[in-house]
Amino acid sequence: MPAGSYVVAVSGGVDSVVLLDLLRMYPGVRLTVAHFDHGIRHDSAQDRLLVQRLAKRYGLPFVYDSGNLGTYASEAQARKARYAFLRRVQQVSKANAVITAHHQDDVLETVIINLLRGTGRKGLSSLTNGEGIIRPLLQVPKSEIIDYAKRHSLIWREDSTNAGDEYLRNRVRHNILPGWTTEQKEKLLAINQHMQHINKEVDEILETEIQGNLDRTWFVGLPHNIAREVMAAWLRLNSIGEFDAPTLERLAIAGKVAEAGKSIDVIKGYKMQVTPDFLALGGFER
Repeated sequence: MPAGSYVVAVSGGVDSVVLLDLLRMYPGVRLTVAHFDHGIRHDSAQDRLLVQRLAKRYGLPFVYDSGNLGTYASEAQARKARYAFLRRVQQVSKANAVITAHHQDDVLETVIINLLRGTGRKGLSSLTNGEGIIRPLLQVPKSEIIDYAKRHSLIWREDSTNAGDEYLRNRVRHNILPGWTTEQKEKLLAINQHMQHINKEVDEILETEIQGNLDRTWFVGLPHNIAREVMAAWLRLNSIGEFDAPTLERLAIAGKVAEAGKSIDVIKGYKMQVTPDFLALGGFER
């Protein structure tokens, strides 16, 4: 880990507790321990107390916030609130980056989830480093993280929501991955690595072509599968990232055949304006 100032996200679970224990030993690394209480579980305050004690033991500054999202908050809502908090802490502390404890099992789960949701090529290269986020444990299996924690007598808390199957991630973790062989997991991880390189090159090409509004004549002439990828890249460039396959399908078709003057609902307070010559994105009040 390069010397510098970092915000380390610590939930109190075994992954982030191990991450914090490892990072504190790096010379020249200045850490701010950040904990976000989503307000989903009744006992989540105990997680914060554990993380606060760890920060004090290691002599590190500790920052926390509460989201009060409620019992029925989705995984996407929780993630958005957590990262918004981490970015605020990074800005205030003038840190180089945020460090999270995502590991190899998280990569496998995320790729499978994205495949099930139909997110396309980008879903095959999820959970990478970049944009101010460092994930140093991405090559480390969960089993090795647990072994480290036990060898060093670390204390952590188990998130009770991980035990049930309400969330898709838990269903993948409990019902799909346990049946996979080591060879099958390695193949999926290899695909993930390969697609990271491919997607970087594709994104660089797309970004030069789709800045601002989309040329409608050009878009109409694209093969349908390519039009979907262009639409996805265009949405991401406009900070719209939480879309699914049906949304892409609907927007790609509308971009080609909708009558000029139409205003098409996208998601998250955005509409796509259709003109004879171009497609444009704009916000609207709910």
